[in-house]
Amino acid sequence: MEPEKEKTGRLPRKGRKRRRVPNKLIRTPEARISGSDPVDRQPEPKRARLASILIAENCEVTHEQLCELLKYAVLGKPDIEKPRWCQLLYQSQLKRIVVVILQGMSQLHFYRFYLEFGFLRKAFKHKFRLPPPSSNFLADIIGLQNKETAGYLPKTIEGSLPSTITKPNINLQNDPIIQKYGSKKVGLLRYLLTEEEMKTFNFPLQGSPDCENFITTKCNGSVTDNSPLFGLDCEMCITSKGRELTRISLVAEGGSCLMDELVKPDDKIIDYVTCYSGITKKMLNPVKTKLKDVQRQLKALLPPDAVLVGHSVDLDLRALKMIHPYVIDTSLLYAREQGRRFKLKFLAKAILGKDIQCSERNGHDATEDATATLELAQYFLKYGPKKIAELNLEELWRDQEIRNIREKFQYTYKSVLKCLDSVDQKLLFLSRETDNIELPSKNCETIKCLSNKEVFEQARRQVDFHPFSIVQFSFEPFSPLLTEEMNKRMRIKWTEMSTIYAGPFSKDCNLRALKRLFKSFGPVRTMTLVLETHQPHLYIRYEVLEAAQLAIESLNGVLVEGVYIKVQRPVTELTLDCDTLVNELEQDSENRDTIYLSGVSQNFLGHLQELPNLFFGLEAVIVPTDPKSGRQKKYCFLKFKTFGNAQRALHILTGKDWKLKGRHALTPRYLHAWLRGLPPESRRPPGLRVRPPPSEQETLQNLKADHPKIAAWRWSRKIGRLYQSLSPGTLCVILLPGTTSPHGSLSGLGFMGIKDDEEEESTTPSMGL
Repeated sequence: MEPEKEKTGRLPRKGRKRRRVPNKLIRTPEARISGSDPVDRQPEPKRARLASILIAENCEVTHEQLCELLKYAVLGKPDIEKPRWCQLLYQSQLKRIVVVILQGMSQLHFYRFYLEFGFLRKAFKHKFRLPPPSSNFLADIIGLQNKETAGYLPKTIEGSLPSTITKPNINLQNDPIIQKYGSKKVGLLRYLLTEEEMKTFNFPLQGSPDCENFITTKCNGSVTDNSPLFGLDCEMCITSKGRELTRISLVAEGGSCLMDELVKPDDKIIDYVTCYSGITKKMLNPVKTKLKDVQRQLKALLPPDAVLVGHSVDLDLRALKMIHPYVIDTSLLYAREQGRRFKLKFLAKAILGKDIQCSERNGHDATEDATATLELAQYFLKYGPKKIAELNLEELWRDQEIRNIREKFQYTYKSVLKCLDSVDQKLLFLSRETDNIELPSKNCETIKCLSNKEVFEQARRQVDFHPFSIVQFSFEPFSPLLTEEMNKRMRIKWTEMSTIYAGPFSKDCNLRALKRLFKSFGPVRTMTLVLETHQPHLYIRYEVLEAAQLAIESLNGVLVEGVYIKVQRPVTELTLDCDTLVNELEQDSENRDTIYLSGVSQNFLGHLQELPNLFFGLEAVIVPTDPKSGRQKKYCFLKFKTFGNAQRALHILTGKDWKLKGRHALTPRYLHAWLRGLPPESRRPPGLRVRPPPSEQETLQNLKADHPKIAAWRWSRKIGRLYQSLSPGTLCVILLPGTTSPHGSLSGLGFMGIKDDEEEESTTPSMGL
């Protein structure tokens, strides 16, 4: 047991751990929203639970998903479905909800004036991307029914849908099923997947490099049109090694279930995927059956000429780590246009008239799915391709999609205003008079103000008296010309920050060894030898900022190849404040708990899972992959619960045992996604000068108070003051919606946190730059 703490917050001397503990009570990860405590201790038993929120890494949130969160924050379960993109813990402990909208601002604003937005980047640990806004951003995020929203649905669904479909006159020769199989009935052999098709659709095959440890079913008999069919379905979970088998069902013709076994994976389970698999931890606890037992049993059950039938059965065989030569895949049998596939649930309803994978049941039933695939194959064999084509499955599919849209629309009809009304509460909406937005007076108290300053003053006075408030500030968006130029300059700036010059080197230096040395810090986009100087230098452009910074910190002033070298970034007007910007990025609340590692091997993730005590507080492992080859890159990001967890792991991983290179992260994942699409014209060679457009030069020279840089600094401070005035337990969401214009769109950015009664003084915005 952990020794009791003294009243000072320190441990008693006897049994005290070596690690220092700050002289204050430490908050738990669940209760902490934007703090950066350096250690992890369990809370005092008597401490009350506080509401908290967690979101997925590298998260892009649609307006509909944001609306789901706001509705759930108002009502909580079981009144409304939980949002899947984040976790809101202890929702009942929320005191109020405040949404602040900075209309006219975007993600470009935040990173263009990153140093000025001091409060937002330090106070809010949770950030997320937003798509460019529609014409009515506010209506989208609160789920408001307006004329535009109602017009979204097709007119055919305004009335009740007919129970039967009127078949239009269709040309069967254009149907993909007829084109694949012809119109005449044929035997079973015609519908088996060929070896070429199995290669195309990534089935496990003998001799494949990724199937070395797979075993065969030993079904090598001669198959005929009378060979027996067996329906197969498997359920999987996510383990430290990827997808692994947790349940298998095998059904014979006639519907008898030959096999229905739960299987315990060998590796640690990370996610049971219960919503799809139906498997829970409680179900697997007593299970002793392993994969090898199932493989042995399946080999004994299947006759030499057995034909396995499944839906995307390649995934089932890979989960079983088995190779079988005779397969009918119903997702390919019922062919669609352009290589698309029908879902099993749809085919079972449209062909067999059966409802499977019902939403009220927790997960899929493997036996039910195996039976459905078997019956679908039997139906196809019995009636032939022409009968299937006449059903016009594409039309049935479109009709089903319309039904789904209608059901979803009826569900989302419950807007935030409706949710508030159901608990006898009202929404407070503060905005400028020039904002042409009207909300229903029945559910909303609207206060129109003459200026942003008045909106701010009213917000500080009013929000603590309302359970849900929306405060909207309006700013003049950048002109299209300025937006385009700033977008290019921002991306060029991040490229130059990720670029270094290193040297001088001796003329007979080992170039191969130097390349290997600099690649050890991270992925390299370009590396060239500079010969314009008296002694050679290297020009290296890295994919990520962390790699460039790590190279500078590790090699600047170090003896390399017999010469003390200097490692530095190119000096341009865009990199003059680079050192300050790097330092502030490192202190960003989202980056403080994350570390960057270079030189990781393929089995690195397995080591992490084996050492949970060593890497206490590990929340996420982000391993980028090459978009073309899909291969794992040799660097990763590890996200921890606290700064202390991250610091300790970094010390261990860069020590003599692991010998990795790393540092604290500088860039969140959504920023990587934004910068990844760098257009060729915005890549410039070293030394090319980039000046601000004339309009911005004039504004900077005149130092106008409404310049975006000054506005960003001022309004970051004001939002900080507004945040500090909120009562503890308030869910605060700050939104930069993005912009949309005929000249192009800019994505938005969101910040989220719950005000804690123990917010540290560091979150208070400073009064000067």
